Amino acid sequence: MGMKKIMLGNEAYAQGAYEAGVRVVSSYPGTPSTEVTENIVKHDEVYAEWAPNEKVALEVAAGASYGGARALCCMKHVGLNVAADPLFTASYTGVNGGLVILVADDPGMHSSQNEQDSRFYARSAHVPMLEPADSGEAKEFMKAAFALSEKFDTPILLRSNTRISHSRGIVEVQARQEVPVREYKKDIKKYVMMPGMARGRHIVVEKRMADMAEYAEASELNRIEYEDAEIGVITSGTCYNYVKEAMPQASILKLGIVYPLPAKKIQEFAAKVKKLYVIEELEPFFENQIKVMGLSVMGKELFTVQGEYSTKMIREKLCGEACEPVETGALPQRPPVLCPGCPHRAVYYMFNKLKLTAMGDIGCYTLGAGAPLSAIDTTLCMGASIGMAHGMEKARGKEFARRLVSVIGDSTFMHSGLTGLTNMVYNGATSTVLILDNSTTGMTGHQDHPATGKNAKGEPAPAVDIPQLVKTLGVKNIRVVDPFDLPALETALREETAREEVSVIITKRPCVLIDKGSVKETLAVTDDCRNCGACMKLGCPALVKGENAVRIDASLCIGCGLCADVCPFHAIGGKCE
Repeated sequence: MGMKKIMLGNEAYAQGAYEAGVRVVSSYPGTPSTEVTENIVKHDEVYAEWAPNEKVALEVAAGASYGGARALCCMKHVGLNVAADPLFTASYTGVNGGLVILVADDPGMHSSQNEQDSRFYARSAHVPMLEPADSGEAKEFMKAAFALSEKFDTPILLRSNTRISHSRGIVEVQARQEVPVREYKKDIKKYVMMPGMARGRHIVVEKRMADMAEYAEASELNRIEYEDAEIGVITSGTCYNYVKEAMPQASILKLGIVYPLPAKKIQEFAAKVKKLYVIEELEPFFENQIKVMGLSVMGKELFTVQGEYSTKMIREKLCGEACEPVETGALPQRPPVLCPGCPHRAVYYMFNKLKLTAMGDIGCYTLGAGAPLSAIDTTLCMGASIGMAHGMEKARGKEFARRLVSVIGDSTFMHSGLTGLTNMVYNGATSTVLILDNSTTGMTGHQDHPATGKNAKGEPAPAVDIPQLVKTLGVKNIRVVDPFDLPALETALREETAREEVSVIITKRPCVLIDKGSVKETLAVTDDCRNCGACMKLGCPALVKGENAVRIDASLCIGCGLCADVCPFHAIGGKCE
């Protein structure tokens, strides 16, 4: 018996990987998966890194696996789209050392641009998938995933979500199992996926999945909890906890292996209950497969395909019992905003002043789409801003491009902006790209990347010189400006957008949350304030509009001075009392 601790789900995943003897971890930060790798980094026995993107991360992990070591790759659900290319073919090659890909879905879109259901990747790529229901299972399922990966010669997908990753539970901590690195043997038919070899490996994959389905029938990861036979529920993950609380009398088939499904076990369970329900967040993944088995089941007729479920929702749908209402009063809405002193705010202020059309990207700077800035026109996916600006220019012409910019952060540029910029240069674009360099991966909690000069452990590392890199891609017109130097920023934008070829403006200032030297004396509003609202257009949360004058919340102001720079009456300055 090990020592018991209360752990975040992501801490538990990391602990499970550590105990399983993982040797190599390569990931890209993405909420809600980020803390898994951040916790693994703490163990000196494990090599852990931040890769430039999820595709590279999975390729690194696959290489480590082929080399005989147990390897882990972590990402959020949209990151799996980026990693899909190596995933589908790694299914064919199989593994040597165990290979686990942790993917964290985000029902409810707490920090994501969509609600995709990663279970479909498991089915499409023919890769088994496990899904735990709490922190304790998170650790144990991670260990089971490595064992199954080696047993069945396959990558294993381990599905988490926001609730599992970011809630806490009891975890039994045990000693690390030192798993020897397996011998590497050259095997062209297994590892070289040219068409001739891939055809043979496809046969192996189909046989493997049949064997895995048979294993799922008897696996303890899938369990039946018989109670009252009136109602039977098939569920998994977070929904299992909701069902247990809402319907303690119901019989439950809890699926820990969510792909492939144990058809015989499902049929056995269905035969012993009078009414069968499937309760699963997002898409009817289980439900559709169970209906194909010829079973009568209720699912999405009652439950939505949108957002997260809850104990209350399940109780109301299955029993018609509403929970007692909780008197909370009318709570104010608090949408996320750029932090006080954020260097991105000045850029968006200038976009509005110059009436520019801006293709946005994924990161802190996406918040520039919110009122009152409302400065971003589009956001699609990581790295898309540059390609979208190129496409819009080709659709609307060079005259339109004079008012067209794309906005991308330094981490996102390293992730997937390089190819878009290369494409612009190669295909004769003329619009302007802004790289908002705040020297960190801000939105996911300040992780390092190849241009920060530090690795995942915080140790010194070679730093990519972004201006020099941009130059090597063929961009001739490159400017580096401090975004808080408004005259210089305005001049750069006016001149670069007027050019007849691609130009790049790099706004260089560290994130205010990591640059403590940027915090200055808080400012105050003087009696000269005319309450014109010019400063309020910045959207700074430290500025509060009153009846007769604007005031500054001293608990939020960091003294960046941007509001003072835009005030037409010079009514902001001095130290706040």
